[in-house]
Amino acid sequence: MHIIKSVGVVSVTKTLGLVYQCMGLLFAPFFPLFGLIGSVAGQGRSPFAGIFGVVFRNSRPVQYGAMGLVSGAIGALLYNLFARWVGGFGREMDVRPQTPMAPYPIVPLTSPPANS
Repeated sequence: MHIIKSVGVVSVTKTLGLVYQCMGLLFAPFFPLFGLIGSVAGQGRSPFAGIFGVVFRNSRPVQYGAMGLVSGAIGALLYNLFARWVGGFGREMDVRPQTPMAPYPIVPLTSPPANS
């Protein structure tokens, strides 16, 4: 059994920052739609709701990325702290030896015929 005793805080932070930013990019097209629906269906019928939808579309990926950076750093630091107390995650792995493989079939070399 292998035990994961600590994780790299910087690597977790970068990874979660990028993952959250991608999630923000996935959700970004929906914000102008929600702003448009809000401006049409609202009581005051304010045109600013559509503008806020565009602003949110442009700012949410950055905000989600920043949220991923912060939560990744806090989560990695907490994991490292708690792993010292309780031992970390246990993980069992099946390691199989790999047999070497040639990228092409191996054909034995033959010697040229002897001319006498």
